[in-house]
Amino acid sequence: MSTLGRSPGDDDGAPGIAEREPRSADPFGDDVQLALTVCYELHYRGFAGVDPEWEWHPGLLAARRALERRFLAGLRAEVAGGTDGDAVTAELDALLIEPVHGGGLTHYLRDEADWARMREYLVHRSIYHLKEADPHAWVIPRLHGQAKAALVAVEFDEFGGGRYDRMHSRLYADLMEDAGLDAGYLAYLEHVPAEALAPVNLMSLLGLHRGLRGALVGHFAAAEISTAPSAARMVDALDRLGAGQACRLFFTEHVEADSVHEQVMRHEVIGDLLATEPGLAGDVVFGIQATGLVEARLADHVLGRWRAGRSSLRSPVDGA
Repeated sequence: MSTLGRSPGDDDGAPGIAEREPRSADPFGDDVQLALTVCYELHYRGFAGVDPEWEWHPGLLAARRALERRFLAGLRAEVAGGTDGDAVTAELDALLIEPVHGGGLTHYLRDEADWARMREYLVHRSIYHLKEADPHAWVIPRLHGQAKAALVAVEFDEFGGGRYDRMHSRLYADLMEDAGLDAGYLAYLEHVPAEALAPVNLMSLLGLHRGLRGALVGHFAAAEISTAPSAARMVDALDRLGAGQACRLFFTEHVEADSVHEQVMRHEVIGDLLATEPGLAGDVVFGIQATGLVEARLADHVLGRWRAGRSSLRSPVDGA
């Protein structure tokens, strides 16, 4: 960040980073994930005191690309992959299977967590949900036909159907305020670990590269299909803890909306995309699997710390 505080020039800034491929860095670790977060944020709202020209600085873009290659290699090494429409169908079908006796993060929140743990979880997810559907918007000009029209319809709902107060990111900000937390955009960036940054970085990575449009569609579908049941568990958790209406509204909205979005994403977006570009099936599979991977890593981190009697945050937050 000290480099970004300077005025950018064509030949300075990020000196030598582009030439140092981070081959030994943990692709899911703090260094790679925080660096990617900073680089990507220049394409969103930026940072106070950082010249907007840094967004397209050649040296910084080359450095970001080296980090992206490391992240992508790590993701591809951890997922099974798949190359055809049958693999896409299998992945989508698997997302619909709910275990009878689940032991995931939202199950723990529903059944066991106290209010302090709940607030800690909300801090983790704030990095994602205060951005919400923004990264998916990048794929719109890269699609055509029914896939494009249907994805825009889903995005329209994500952005509140044209009403600011119903935008999902606004609903999450209301949730944070109701929970006594800071609703500011990236307010908790320094508090969350790499595991909470990776899901957001995955969206940005896929959104910024046209060649990964199929993977972004797979990611979006995975998020929409898996959200409704987990959101229902969150409603139960917040009811048990006596949370306010604003806390519940974000999740009740997702229970209903994402049940509809599931069908649209599966049949109208992915179905039409693969009908016209069948070669993207492997990318769609990768997007679904990579989403599951980073979400599982976050859940494992949080539950592991909690079961050890420790905070899952990098640094304490008042009341969480």
